[in-house]
Amino acid sequence: MIIVRALTAAASFTVSAAIPAVAADISGAGATFPYPIYAKWGETYKKETGVTLRYQPIGSGDGIQQIQDKEVTFGTSEMPLKVEDLGAHGLVQFPTLVGGVVPVVNVEGVKSGDLVLDGPTLARIFLGEIKSWNDAAIRKLNPKLKLPSQPIAVVHRSDGSGTTFAFTDYLAKVSVDWKSKVGSITSVDWPTGIGAKGNDGVAATVARTKGSIGYVESAHVRPHRLTYAKLVNRDGKAVAPTIAAFTAAAAGANWDGTPGFGVILTDQAGAEAWPVTSATFVLMHKQPIDPNAAREALKFFAWAYTKGGKMAEELGYVPMPPNVIAAIEKLWASEIKDASGKPIFAASR
Repeated sequence: MIIVRALTAAASFTVSAAIPAVAADISGAGATFPYPIYAKWGETYKKETGVTLRYQPIGSGDGIQQIQDKEVTFGTSEMPLKVEDLGAHGLVQFPTLVGGVVPVVNVEGVKSGDLVLDGPTLARIFLGEIKSWNDAAIRKLNPKLKLPSQPIAVVHRSDGSGTTFAFTDYLAKVSVDWKSKVGSITSVDWPTGIGAKGNDGVAATVARTKGSIGYVESAHVRPHRLTYAKLVNRDGKAVAPTIAAFTAAAAGANWDGTPGFGVILTDQAGAEAWPVTSATFVLMHKQPIDPNAAREALKFFAWAYTKGGKMAEELGYVPMPPNVIAAIEKLWASEIKDASGKPIFAASR
């Protein structure tokens, strides 16, 4: 079962881009995937330090654009940028957490974990080829489950989204048709369905739409009282979206051996692995226009790595392992510098 606590005062960590942050504040924008934990971290960090995290959960596509345009101190995405793209914009990239993208449904009489889907069937649903819940392909995976003849209402993201990247990357790996007809990126041309903004938007739309199916980051399942489906993984096992399943998917990741830490965790081998697992990444400039703001951001993430692991697990995320954190801090010290060439992270230690 996914363990998620209700978030309090989360809205205080979102501000308009038109409102400048004060000197000690930290400005970030991008993925809605990590927003629940960034809000929780930010709330706790402010109590300990007095520094406010001002994070805008506007979607990975806009977050990448804002950091490239130097509008924020850091951007976030679940789609890791390629090394050449990082270099072109003078950016570094590092992971903060691992989580899962979860198919959620609103089908009468179906409870969390009752429904089993596999990748090819999920792809056919989002391609618009499977149109009703009692389709033969779904019934074959669920021989004991009573499924209605109700039409399937597909719900997808309308904004540029790292959650969408992880979901479509998985579908492209398990479906030749999906790969050739739709592909995988933060924003795709959906063959069918209703668009909604953000993980919260998809969650709310699924919650109120009978017969619907959508996909959300795992921390958004329980607060919206959504019903999740199990997925058949690469080893042929039907698994639930749990911390253990996300951890299993990330177990063999070669983080520090992958350029830009750009590990993609979808469709990993392992009997316990969740098929749509993803890291969430932070993007920062190698030479920030505001070194003090960058220093504060690095101090915040260093604190989160040291003290935020338990909070992350409570919300259904997997913290980064110590060896990866050490490699990330080494990256900070060697790559993120002020105009004089002095490491910003070393100056904050």
